[in-house]
Amino acid sequence: MKHLYLIGGPMGVGKTAVCRALQQRLPNCVFLDGDWCWDMKPFYVTDETKAMVMDNICHVLGNFLRCSAFDNVVFCWVMHQQSILDELVSRLPLRDVELHCISLTASRSALADRLQKDIEAGLRQPDVIGRSLDYLPLYEGLNTQKVDTTGLTIEEIIETITP
Repeated sequence: MKHLYLIGGPMGVGKTAVCRALQQRLPNCVFLDGDWCWDMKPFYVTDETKAMVMDNICHVLGNFLRCSAFDNVVFCWVMHQQSILDELVSRLPLRDVELHCISLTASRSALADRLQKDIEAGLRQPDVIGRSLDYLPLYEGLNTQKVDTTGLTIEEIIETITP
């Protein structure tokens, strides 16, 4: 049985760090960050680019799931709407796959502090704090396992989300 981990959360909550650690911990594991499919300059968010990105994500994840070399597939992306998660799941070959849908969250202050550190390090633009805080409450309405990462280490988060 394969395992597919779909890990969402607002910007700055630790999705990539958790997924990288999962990739190291789980056997025969491959990792895709949805942001890689948006890595374009200039950055365009249109109906066409949104469809293209979703298509690319589904294609890559589908190939990972069909490949016998992998037992675990880990994916992260903002995924702040149930419709995004539903479309993704509907387009994947999930026969003999155990699906783990997880939303990482944090307190507003912890999230703002993490993002401020990234801004000071030159990793993010200042407008990210408002956007991320606006997205935070959207995760409560999703059909996912919620994990509040405030005060947790990456190892403690992994212990919470792995069987």
